[in-house]
Formats: sequence, structure tokens, C-alpha cells
Amino acid sequence: MLDGTIVSDAIVAATIEVFTTMLSDDARAGEPYSEPSATGLADGVVSLIGLTGSWLGTGMVTCSAGLACKLSATLLLAEAGEAQQTVDEEVLDAIAEITNMIIGNVKNLLEPAVGELDLSIPTVVYGKNLTTRSMNDGEWTVVPFDCFGDRFEVKLCMVPNSGKPQRPALALTQATGRALNQIV
Repeated sequence: MLDGTIVSDAIVAATIEVFTTMLSDDARAGEPYSEPSATGLADGVVSLIGLTGSWLGTGMVTCSAGLACKLSATLLLAEAGEAQQTVDEEVLDAIAEITNMIIGNVKNLLEPAVGELDLSIPTVVYGKNLTTRSMNDGEWTVVPFDCFGDRFEVKLCMVPNSGKPQRPALALTQATGRALNQIV
């Protein structure tokens, strides 16, 4: 089992790095905690990204619609007062990019402890009464942050890969010498 302190420390370091360098805000980390399942928010924006390799998992970022709009405007260098007031494709894309940067940095920080990992493309949803569910049985490490006066959460759940072949497409192409799209 992966030590929760290692995970929460990686989440804090990665999130503060992204907020400091890309979002001009000093995100303040709250007390990390664990939960048996990550249920997401009742309302707001949820961004999910998968991890695979010697460990499998899901990273999640959650925030309110208002904070998502503020983060999007800040990331895209909008002038003061030009922040989106509603969540649209631009806001969802910005949250996907923020998720990619944060969980990508977490991945890089965890690789010395867990081995090489790969990331999927983020999926972002927005709405009311959202519930999320992951198919693995691992425990989630959750770190809440206070940023721009609102709550932003980063969650991560990872379990050891149970011996399933890793990177089968790469192994297949290396073994046959043919491109995968020629085989399929």
C-alpha cells in the first residue's frame, strides 16, 4: 500500500506549484484526509484523469462553477473584470489543463516510489447533483485548498496493478514490428 503521507505531500507540492506559477495565487492547503470513495460534489465542476503503469488510479479535481470561471480567466490571462460568469467549453478546457498539470506533477513526484506511470486525457463535467464513482477499491487521499477565497479539492486513489500486462499496444508493436493501426 502507498503511504498516504507521500501522496498528500505530492498533491500539496504539485498544486502549490501550479497555482503559484500558472494561476498567480497562493493556494493554501487544508488538512489532508482519506475517504473510502470519492463522491465528487453535489454541484460544480469535476475533472477526472486516469493513471496506469505499475499502479492504477484516478486523480480528481473539484471546485465550484464560480471558482472554475475565475481559474479559467486567470489561466488565460483575461483582464480584470473579464472573467466568465458561466461555465462553457473554454472554462472546462482550462480546468482540464489545470488537472493535467497538477496530476501530471503528482505523477512525476510519485514515480520514484511507484515506478513509471502514464496519464490519460482529462474528462471534465459540470452540473448539479453530480456523483462520481471509481471502479477500484482503493482509498482516496483528499487535500482541500483555499484559493481565491473558495474551496478547491485534489483527490487521488491508486492501487497496485494486479499483474495485468502493461502497455500491451507497445509490447505488441515491438514484438511484431508493425504499427498497431495495421493490426486492428
